[in-house]
Amino acid sequence: MAAAPVAAPRHPACFLALDFGTGRVGVAVGNSLLRSAQALTTVQAQGEARFAAIARLIAEWRPDALVVGVPFHPDGAAHDNTRRARAFGRQLHGRFRLPVHEVDERYSTTEALAQRAADVDAAAAAIILDQFLRSLPTDHPDEARDDDAAA
Repeated sequence: MAAAPVAAPRHPACFLALDFGTGRVGVAVGNSLLRSAQALTTVQAQGEARFAAIARLIAEWRPDALVVGVPFHPDGAAHDNTRRARAFGRQLHGRFRLPVHEVDERYSTTEALAQRAADVDAAAAAIILDQFLRSLPTDHPDEARDDDAAA
């Protein structure tokens, strides 16, 4: 399933990314201006305690939107964790009233492990967010000037 194109924010936007897991949620932060992500932490809590920890991170970083990694099988087929990650995204949207963007996160944990990250879950969230930030369209002032000159 291909993700819908994301419109570029009109102002620099802050994003929190979450690498959902049933036991842990990796968290990263990044913005549309620098287009880079930084691993933050891993939330190791369940139920309401998990959402309370995420609420504290949202209060601290004040993101414009959230990005949730959604896992798929290598062939692109969905599985149980695909459904769980999507449900988690819907819960985040319902609780925090922020836009939630889904990113195909196949191999993010494998990449974080290959990088020998100290906090694999947070590093996987940063990889997910980097992928999302790279997908944002860019505004090229030179292209706008060329269009204006042709008019």
